[in-house]
Amino acid sequence: MKINKTLSELSDEDLLKKFLQTDDIVFFGELYRRNIPLVYGLCLKYLEDKDAAYDAVMDIFEDIVKKVSQYDIKNFNTWLYSVAKYHCFHVIKKDKRAFFVKIEDTVVESDDFFTLSDVMQTEEETEALTYCIGTLSNEQQVSINYFYLEEKSYADIVKLTGFPLSKVKSYIQNGKRNLKTCILKVLGQR
Repeated sequence: MKINKTLSELSDEDLLKKFLQTDDIVFFGELYRRNIPLVYGLCLKYLEDKDAAYDAVMDIFEDIVKKVSQYDIKNFNTWLYSVAKYHCFHVIKKDKRAFFVKIEDTVVESDDFFTLSDVMQTEEETEALTYCIGTLSNEQQVSINYFYLEEKSYADIVKLTGFPLSKVKSYIQNGKRNLKTCILKVLGQR
């Protein structure tokens, strides 16, 4: 009984740290228990099918328990949200055989063409993107997530975050550039 009380008092980041230090699945199990509603809701939103969302949740947690030690995770919820969202994009891409383009300088500079899903072609590229989003400043992460993943306008982001409009534009532009640089570095293309 004491372990449950102790677990419930730990932050997600503390649970992750303890899991990484001890490899004790109890800590990861608590992370799973806490975050399954968020991940399931997100998957249901994107996949629009209860069974597919359930399968995605199982796949996501099964995958991250094996790979979580490979990342420097500062905010577990933000990282998990990104991983879940990109997993759903992959499921949709696979199901619909969608066409995705490679990042190129001309594409990155154009808001009309660049989306974060553009870089997701392989599992390795998805993992690079997930990792690189975690390296951005909090302001860039928030702005990038709202703009590309939630498809919010600059005005919406200003309202949601309280950031000045000029800062929102700067966070998005710098975030895109930082993502591109990081992804290319992680994938060894630099």
